[in-house]
Formats: sequence, C-alpha cells, structure tokens
Amino acid sequence: MEENKITIKSIDEYILQFPKEVQGILQELRNVIRESAPEAVEKISYQMPAYALHGNLVYFAANKNHIGFYPTSSGIAAFQHKLTDYKSSKGAVQFPKDKPLPYDLISEIVKFRVAENRKKAEGKVKKK
Repeated sequence: MEENKITIKSIDEYILQFPKEVQGILQELRNVIRESAPEAVEKISYQMPAYALHGNLVYFAANKNHIGFYPTSSGIAAFQHKLTDYKSSKGAVQFPKDKPLPYDLISEIVKFRVAENRKKAEGKVKKK
C-alpha cells in the first residue's frame, strides 16, 4: 500500500495540484460555493475541499474526466430533475471537464443545503 500521498491542508493547496485549466474551474466552483454559502467554513475532508455550516454542506473534487460535486443525498434528490444531463449517484454528480459547469444550478443546490442544515440545527436547538 502506498503511503507517500501528500496530505492536503487547504483548498488553495488542493487546487494548485491540478493543471491551470482545471485550477480555473475549481476556483470558479469555489467562488460559487462561497457566494452561495458565505457563512460556511472551508476545510479539507476526505482529502477533498469541503464546506460546513451546522454540519457538512458540500464537497467537490477534480477527477480525470470530470469534476465531482457532492451535495449529500438530499441535495441530489431535491435536484434530480435538473441533473438528468449528468452522471449522478445517491450523493454525487459528475460534471464533465470539457463542458462548462452549471454554476447557477450548483449555487441553487448549495443554498438548498444551507437552508436544510439551518432547519436541522434549529430543530436541535428547540429540542434542548
């Protein structure tokens, strides 16, 4: 087993490991997520850029032929009708690198996840 993999410590570090054109896509994706969830905390989780606000919101990752976007299963389920052009699974969607990313849709999904996590957090506060 290879253990010499680099441990990524920041989203900047994560983005810098990719070719320039991919860095541009990732930086734009990061900007869209930040604008859509300005209070979210950026971190690295599972060696991927992740955003948290009252729990995990979304993750993203660059792969060989696509950008993976991971808005959890509820984020995928709520927007399944808008994701029909993309390969998706229970908690992930793949955006091909050779096509423009649907930033408006990504923003909608992130805002949905922020609202969902806020509602969950409020529910927890009320129970106490």
